[in-house]
Amino acid sequence: MINRRQFTQTCAAALATASLAACSSTSASTPAGGAAPTAGATAAGSHTSFPILKQVNAGVLDVGYAEAGPPNGRPVILLHGWPYDIHSYVDVAPLLASAGYRVIVPYLRGYGSTHFLSNDTFRNGQQAAVAVDILSFMDALHIDQAIFGGFDWGSRTAGILAALWPERCKALVAVSGYLITDLKANLQPLSPTAELGWWYQYYFTTERGVAGYTKNRNDFNKLIWTTVSPLWKFDDATFERTAGAFDNPDQVSVVIHNYRWRLSLANGEPQYDAIEQKLAQSPAIAVPTITVASDFDGPLKDGAAYRSKFTGRYEHRILSGIGHNVPQEAPQEFSKAIIDADRL
Repeated sequence: MINRRQFTQTCAAALATASLAACSSTSASTPAGGAAPTAGATAAGSHTSFPILKQVNAGVLDVGYAEAGPPNGRPVILLHGWPYDIHSYVDVAPLLASAGYRVIVPYLRGYGSTHFLSNDTFRNGQQAAVAVDILSFMDALHIDQAIFGGFDWGSRTAGILAALWPERCKALVAVSGYLITDLKANLQPLSPTAELGWWYQYYFTTERGVAGYTKNRNDFNKLIWTTVSPLWKFDDATFERTAGAFDNPDQVSVVIHNYRWRLSLANGEPQYDAIEQKLAQSPAIAVPTITVASDFDGPLKDGAAYRSKFTGRYEHRILSGIGHNVPQEAPQEFSKAIIDADRL
């Protein structure tokens, strides 16, 4: 999920929201050598699978990923979050592929067909480890630079890459804005109403939480889906396609460590200390960026809280009537943001 303070403010705002406006879309700009997606051509839920799934050894992982579009197209790497998987982009990928992009959607560590190469590797969920995974993945595919898009864990990871390795990032689409974790800020208490929205993170700090997530993983994650996207009327088949990714043997370990680490209740690994020290400074992001907000972002929807963190060419967009899983709920709008960010 997103930044702790941001999420809890959102939950408080959601309690006061009586109705939500419908989402609208506009036509996209056209990248060099490609055609723009046609408005309305791909509605949410139009596709159910990816035509090509691959594996590649990258760093400490054997990474599973989907790929679409011409192999010589400009690379776009799309990153999912928790509790989601590559199917968040199942409708986005064909739109971008038809516009001439090479679209690559990896399973993050602990999801789907991505596995650790060694049983001895610590199942680490800290933000720096996930970011280094994507750098290793790019190196394995011989990709020097890509456009990044993401939400939740994926938005955080893409933001880290854009901030610390801007030479690898052509442009960025970041749902919910600037999500790089600030461990010190996460130690500060919030109001009781706000803390209520963070219940599952506290649950994960207990051994009962580990046992509960292990036993009831799918019911748990479906509850999160309905809570953070109350207007998204997904069917059982849609959820089950993603739920298969939660059967990964490292899912529980990676997820639990991620949330405990965010509360400074679990240590990271020393090889990531230098990266985390840089991230603790809340580095600015200078690459061309479009941030996307939805109803999930509540009072932070206007983007003002993080506008100063983006110092390059920049746009902010608001999608009303859309919840947390923006690319799957609004594939046309998300695809347009990718194309437009490429042309900023």
